[in-house]
Amino acid sequence: MQAVGPAAAFSLAVTPSPARRWTVDSGRGFSRSCRSGRISVSAVGYSQLEVRRVSYRPPGTEQNLLNEISLSLREKSFGLLFGRSGSGKTTLLQLLAGLSEPTRGTICVQKYNDSGNPMGPPELLTAQRVGIVFQFPERYFLADTVLEEITFGWPRQNTNFLFREKLALKLQNAINSVGLNGISLEEDPQSLSGGFKRRLALAIQLVQTPDLLLLDEPLAGLDWKARADVVNLLKDLKKDHTILAVSHDLRELYPLVDRSWRMEMGGVLMEEALPLQIMDGRN
Repeated sequence: MQAVGPAAAFSLAVTPSPARRWTVDSGRGFSRSCRSGRISVSAVGYSQLEVRRVSYRPPGTEQNLLNEISLSLREKSFGLLFGRSGSGKTTLLQLLAGLSEPTRGTICVQKYNDSGNPMGPPELLTAQRVGIVFQFPERYFLADTVLEEITFGWPRQNTNFLFREKLALKLQNAINSVGLNGISLEEDPQSLSGGFKRRLALAIQLVQTPDLLLLDEPLAGLDWKARADVVNLLKDLKKDHTILAVSHDLRELYPLVDRSWRMEMGGVLMEEALPLQIMDGRN
């Protein structure tokens, strides 16, 4: 494996580009404490994502794709959206990521004390601290090496040592957290196995230290071993991140799930436990 430390770090150099593929850095995500929309652990109480009666109608159309959507997801937990294709699940992820704006309703972060009472007013969710990994993200890899793919868009001219060392540490943490520390960072991303390509897609987001991680069909197209590896990885990531996933692969993901919602056709969401036959391992 190529060493990644302060000395190697800047041939690297870092500041995420707002144009980064799958990276939402346009001012709408989870970040700094409640005032700036961060889902973070406070000394007292907890924070949670809250979607409050959100509807969405694409500009220039007359039909809502989402209708009065409401949900809440506590920090460092795993939420799952399931339902028929075309019902609006991915559209909801795009709203959370800041790629589209709700027609009506509010997406915010609310702090609560240990008794469950709100601590101050809710804060609108900004997108700076949201990471989103779309379905089949490996189709969008463009760089020649793993390192270049992860650091795409980072500036190369900043010579401040502390700045460079901080970003080098973020890079190392992201690589370690997804288990890429066993491969060469000079390897071609397209030469990786399916499971390692998904790890790379996650590392691209985690290097920017998001507090909310959105996943669209994270197991799609993977063989059984890669699926099991990604599930185990998500189990570890859940310890430090709030994760909301869209998936049809309920059986593999249900051990991770804290809350789940079914999206009906017409963009109507209802909280619903996963089907018992999935929990029991039956078809």
